[in-house]
Amino acid sequence: MSSDWRATRVDEIRSLIHRAAPGVVEEAKWKKPSNPDGVPTFSLDGLICTVETYKAKVKVTFAKGASLPDPAGLFVPATGGTRRAVDLAESDDLDADAFVALVQAAVALNRD
Repeated sequence: MSSDWRATRVDEIRSLIHRAAPGVVEEAKWKKPSNPDGVPTFSLDGLICTVETYKAKVKVTFAKGASLPDPAGLFVPATGGTRRAVDLAESDDLDADAFVALVQAAVALNRD
């Protein structure tokens, strides 16, 4: 990952995840030549989310997002499936409290 706004955003997201879920395990998975650093994944009693970077956004995909409450509307509208994502462009503000609540809800769901 290059040192640009996306790296800064990933660091912000990583910090919020660790704040929300003490003891979370972070791993880099799915390494390949086009993405030698792999995809950061965060787990605690099961997969919470993955964080991927694209040219114009950083995408945080929650494994069981369709089952999570999202009163702040952070998730991208989606139909079907079990995953839901939060897409963040360079100029987007992230509601840190709402994001922390999503992570905490994902951990609680993993523990059910």
